Amino acid sequence: MSDYFIHESSYVDDDVVIGSGTKVWHFCHIQRGARLGENCSLGQNVNIGNNVRIGNGVRIQNNVSVYEGVEIEDNVFCGPSCVFTNVTTPRAHFPVHGVYARTLIKEGASLGANSTVVCGHTVGRSALVAAGAVVTRDVPDYALMAGVPARRIGWVCECGKRLGDSLQCDCGRHYHLTPEGSLVQENS
Repeated sequence: MSDYFIHESSYVDDDVVIGSGTKVWHFCHIQRGARLGENCSLGQNVNIGNNVRIGNGVRIQNNVSVYEGVEIEDNVFCGPSCVFTNVTTPRAHFPVHGVYARTLIKEGASLGANSTVVCGHTVGRSALVAAGAVVTRDVPDYALMAGVPARRIGWVCECGKRLGDSLQCDCGRHYHLTPEGSLVQENS
């Protein structure tokens, strides 16, 4: 008996590793070589591409395809119908044959519904990408990104709340800006 759940309507190819406590719901496909961590949840109609790496505690909502070249670290939230790409200049008559741009979604980041992450970029730790935003460049840790193309419109706490000018959250976490303009969590 397995220690994860796969709905009977889903397909899991050979050479796939699925962590304990992970749930794969209706009409999903997990392709060859994929590695899913523990306690993940894949909603309806999720496709996990060949050789994709997904960390622990990841939530992927309905209608998301995570293509080869994308890596998702622990505790990431991928909202409904968010989009990943993996080829910078796609052409039907010039296939890339397995050469994909790397995209990294760092620990604790959240991608809103219908957001798009163009390949070759990193979404920073605990960043929040708003619904419908299109990420066309790297996203800093704790950044709140919105728009097309996505621009930083503020900062968010690790807990997800928007930070005010004091960079202190109601949850007790405190942050400061570095001289380079990065946000760093202070030790409590």
